[in-house]
Amino acid sequence: MGDIVDNQQRVIDFLSDPASHDGDPVETIRTHGAYVFLAGKRAIKLKRAVKFPYMDFSTVAKRQAVCKAELQLNRRTAPALYRSVASITEEDNGALAIGGEGRVLDWVVIMDRFDQTTLFDRLAEAGVLTVPLMESLSDEIARFHGMANVAVGVDLPAEMRDVIRGNTANLRSWSPSIFAGTAIESLDERCAAMIDAHRPLLLQRASGGFVRRCHGDLHLRNICLVDDAPTLFDCLEFSERLATIDVAYDLAFLLM
Repeated sequence: MGDIVDNQQRVIDFLSDPASHDGDPVETIRTHGAYVFLAGKRAIKLKRAVKFPYMDFSTVAKRQAVCKAELQLNRRTAPALYRSVASITEEDNGALAIGGEGRVLDWVVIMDRFDQTTLFDRLAEAGVLTVPLMESLSDEIARFHGMANVAVGVDLPAEMRDVIRGNTANLRSWSPSIFAGTAIESLDERCAAMIDAHRPLLLQRASGGFVRRCHGDLHLRNICLVDDAPTLFDCLEFSERLATIDVAYDLAFLLM
């Protein structure tokens, strides 16, 4: 469970107000890490001031840095969607503004809005993910993985073990209310054993250049159509470590 560490209500109220968007009605989408305000032809993404063991947006400076990372990383696959990073400011008259000259209260990512019905999870629900469309998606993923930066000198088994340790620690915090302690420890031991068993293969994959700065959150809801082309967006931007993985893992996230 994440802790809310900063009060953003003023900024949220401002971005929820149609007057902040030339009178266009505003639709708000809330996730565990962000608010997305959809208005007119624009989408504005505000990082929530939360702190999780794996994700820290607890200060304005950290939210600025992660907004910049989101813009840069997502332009690899969706340059038509990701436009800029802007400040939310308090002007001399007390009013808030997007990209104003006053005191900076927070930071946002400015995006072009797309048709939500083209999200691939909705296309799947509608039964219209055709073979040609999925082949086009496969080509786009292969193109992206082919140009993604290769990680050098990564001890992939050790990195995976550290991730498992973090997962185990989080599960322990829910024992015994949700998970039995014995089940948690058994899962941890089995995961460690599997990593050890496949250590040579994991090292071979890393030395072969298959560990790259991938998308990291490649599921159907993070793929849409832009000009009828499959477009990957909303990659994992807050942790280089979690998103620097074998390209096969990136693809597996989509397939599972």
